[in-house]
Amino acid sequence: MSKPNNSAAVANKAAKKPKPKNWKATIKRVWMYLGERKGLLSLVLLMVLASSALGLLGPFIVGMAIDNYIVERDSAGLINVLIGLVFIYIFYSLSTWLQNYWMVGIAQNTVYKMRTQLFQHLHKLPIPYFDKRQHGELMSRVTNDMENVSSTLNSSVIQVFSSVLTLVGTVSVMLYLSPILTGITLIIVPVMFFGLKWITNRTGPLFKQTQRNLGELNGYIEETISGQRIVKTFSQEDKVMNEFMEKSQRLKKSAYWAQTYSGFIPKLMNMLNNLSFAIIAGVGGIMALNGMGITIGVIVIFAEYSRQFTRPLNDLANQFNTLLSAVAGAERVFDVLDEEEEEHDEKDAIELETVRGEVEFRDASFAYDDDDSTIKNISFHASVGETVAFVGPTGAGKTTVINLISRFYDLDSGSILLDGHPITQIKRTSLRKHMAFVLQDSFLFEGTIRENIRYGRLDATDEEAEKAANLANAHSFIKKLPGAYDFRLKQDGSGISQGQKQLLSIARAVLADPTILVLDEATSSIDTITEMKIQEALERLMEGRTSFVIAHRLNTIQKADQILVLNEGEIIEKGSHDELLSQKGFYHDLFTSQLKKEVG
Repeated sequence: MSKPNNSAAVANKAAKKPKPKNWKATIKRVWMYLGERKGLLSLVLLMVLASSALGLLGPFIVGMAIDNYIVERDSAGLINVLIGLVFIYIFYSLSTWLQNYWMVGIAQNTVYKMRTQLFQHLHKLPIPYFDKRQHGELMSRVTNDMENVSSTLNSSVIQVFSSVLTLVGTVSVMLYLSPILTGITLIIVPVMFFGLKWITNRTGPLFKQTQRNLGELNGYIEETISGQRIVKTFSQEDKVMNEFMEKSQRLKKSAYWAQTYSGFIPKLMNMLNNLSFAIIAGVGGIMALNGMGITIGVIVIFAEYSRQFTRPLNDLANQFNTLLSAVAGAERVFDVLDEEEEEHDEKDAIELETVRGEVEFRDASFAYDDDDSTIKNISFHASVGETVAFVGPTGAGKTTVINLISRFYDLDSGSILLDGHPITQIKRTSLRKHMAFVLQDSFLFEGTIRENIRYGRLDATDEEAEKAANLANAHSFIKKLPGAYDFRLKQDGSGISQGQKQLLSIARAVLADPTILVLDEATSSIDTITEMKIQEALERLMEGRTSFVIAHRLNTIQKADQILVLNEGEIIEKGSHDELLSQKGFYHDLFTSQLKKEVG
């Protein structure tokens, strides 16, 4: 089935106003997911508190041991202190292991739920949403962006809490021991603050740009791989490689500068850490020599705490960059989750258990944007079991009519009736379950042939699937494959010919047993023998069903009950094949032109 002739127009009609990026709101939303496991999260925070307290207690006891036992040469007391330190660091290691173990479970559960919701939501979005986006770019949100969030949650949440607690505890103990040395130690904080601000002001936008560039590159790769046959047919390898290089260069540039600027952080922190250590050692030594209430043990405690003071700041700075990258990914995930689902069925929408298949268009008009109508005031009536064919040049509105029948789009004005009911008053699932499609580009999933046929009706038995294949003239070629119905197709159904794919698509439609059938020209680019098999299978499938056929080759629709000739969104001729030929109009010229080409 051909795509709408104006994808940009689709985007204009379906797009919503972009919402401003808000990293605080994004973090809050992620935290709401984490909060669903409050009990385990509380245990993690308790272990973080315990490990932070034990981490502070160790150096404090070492300093006190120097003043009270080593200087006083009290070996018995020193041994007791050493035993206590062993237990402290054992419990410190245990609490650290537990908090990491539990946090991994929480993080993976959170990411699992987010990824599941994202995938489910994608299937609830309207067709116009997919018309205006690269599939690879959407795939990047489900994979790359979610993985970015996952890796950050696994480690960063614990690191942030631990760093904050360690920082608060360190400053508190330092103030208790010596306000003067604490004040000297804090001199580096303004330098650190302005340095980190300068860096993060640059890394934040760069990480967001990197995520966007990565999504665009993934989308381009997916598109070019899917269209590899076209690329080679038109010898456009150089073009796509140059475009790939251009997109890859943009990704390389943004990633390079994001990593370069973020790499300044540990360098800055190490410099300030060493500077702080030198200041404390120097000033503390002078104060101790001058009897200013500072002991050797206190200097040792401060020297160790100065590292513990800068280490959480260093960790916070590093985690801030990691969080910025994760927030950029989470924002892209939430952008999709915030997209409006396909419009809900009207409150009084009904469920049709049985459908006869009578379809009527009454003055139906539709446009993909407000400036140009794709179809204009179309009216026609399809009786039960009739075959209606649509012909006309590219962009005439043939595919649009089919999209409107299946409610992929809704009319701007006029109405469409099914068995006398406006289709807007019928539940979408009820409408579509009575329809089946056989498209020009048949799509098969990775899996066995049996599974692909059963996609038409999941509860069908093996016997019913094989019967459908027989009716579709597919059984004979299936039996020749290794494993027959258990032959496994690769992605996009590769492994069999295009004609065989079409026969499987017809078998799938047979198994669905629809009342309304939609056919795109299924015999283009197919050899004559396969075309005859497909045509025969389609005739069986169409028997007794209301069928809508988009025809490109007019010799395939000569038996249609009605032929509607579309041009520039309007019906310019209608009638049977013989009636239209006798009118000597547009259809006559089109048919004779094709006939001459085939004869020639």
